[in-house]
Amino acid sequence: MPVLHEDLLIEMKKLTDEKRATSNETILQQHSKDESHHSPVLPEVVVFPDSASEVSSILQYASEHKIPVVPFGAGSSLEGHCIPLQGGISINFQNMNKILEVREEDFLVRVQPGVTRTQLNQALKKYGLFFPVDPGADATLGGMAATNASGTTSVRYGIMRPQVRDLEVVLADGSIIHTGGLAAKSSSGYHLTSLFVGSEGTLGVFTELTLKVYGIPEATVAGRAVFPSVKAAVDGAISLLSSGNSLARVELVDEYSIRQVNQHSETSYPEKPTLFLEFHGNPSGMQQDVTFAEELLSANGSEDLIFETDSIKKAKLWEARHHLAYAFKHGFPGREMMLTDVCVPLSELTGAVVYARELIEMEGLHGGVLGHVGDGNFHSILMFDKSSEEETQKANRINEMIVEYALSKKGSCTGEHGIGIGKMKYLQQEHADTLPLMKMIKEQFDPRHILNPGKVLF
Repeated sequence: MPVLHEDLLIEMKKLTDEKRATSNETILQQHSKDESHHSPVLPEVVVFPDSASEVSSILQYASEHKIPVVPFGAGSSLEGHCIPLQGGISINFQNMNKILEVREEDFLVRVQPGVTRTQLNQALKKYGLFFPVDPGADATLGGMAATNASGTTSVRYGIMRPQVRDLEVVLADGSIIHTGGLAAKSSSGYHLTSLFVGSEGTLGVFTELTLKVYGIPEATVAGRAVFPSVKAAVDGAISLLSSGNSLARVELVDEYSIRQVNQHSETSYPEKPTLFLEFHGNPSGMQQDVTFAEELLSANGSEDLIFETDSIKKAKLWEARHHLAYAFKHGFPGREMMLTDVCVPLSELTGAVVYARELIEMEGLHGGVLGHVGDGNFHSILMFDKSSEEETQKANRINEMIVEYALSKKGSCTGEHGIGIGKMKYLQQEHADTLPLMKMIKEQFDPRHILNPGKVLF
């Protein structure tokens, strides 16, 4: 017999606290959506646990009564990951936001899932350490692990998966497990940590993470290079990657996006394809790298090239890339933003970016193309009127054609945003051989289908 809404709230209050379980309409609405364009769905109850044991009790109850459970971090995901499609329980981790241990000699940190990357880096400063994965939003580390987040620094430090040394996970039946340890490497058994990272809340709920951290670089230099074409910009980026220098970030922003930045931030950047760069290292080696980079970029047609070492000027330079989505949102009030995400081999990146730009112009939508050209991951920002069936179809068509192009080049339908709701249909194309195995894994971990149902697989 199904659990009534009122009974569910009462039970969640028993398992946590009178004040940490609610069906308040405003809070339900806050947990009905993320930053994506996907339609919101209200949960029945929002719960704020403060320990793994409470999460375990919630999962055990949910499993017994077959109630959907959806983890919620900062709500900054872009493919509907935390939308509770079948109602049920939304678990918010804002109370589980403690940095539990800094093992500076091991270059490791142990945190709860509600810790944000900014919070962590502020705490790590006094140790001379930092956590490098930067998806742009101030996401929670639990959410970043759940989606295998990436970002601007992936060209040097890698994506989320290799940063996760161990996870404490609550399984669907309430069992609590650890997937790894503290050692830098291991050849024992299957690598379950990697399996859970990127599982988007469909295999278990994270309650603790042990993460790899790095020494803060002695010096950083930021740069901006303007090119006559996308091809010239990508060629310039590839030449930097092949040179073996200290490149830490290399981001492509197309001319339309630069125009939008100029309007939003009142800057006057040349409205042409632009690379935003950053180098990490020591002062003497950095100067050599920057000089060499100038030569390589100029040889690839760079028309305007500047480098900055001043912290304020560096931050200003990177605003164009970090605030790009908001520049479009504020520039087109009342319109919805669809932010696409694919990854292609570097050799196919120029063609993919040009193709995306052509599609946007052909369909007559406002939008831009940007990407982490260091690893072939790029995005298209599409602004559309959600109340217009015609514009919604145009945005969906552009997204689908970009994905189809990436898959035709042996790329991926998502480099960092994840599958969530919007890209489930592409898994069959990308993983035809292994999709049945993925479904078997899901059935083994979550036989009652209570963990984030309607996402990734089914």
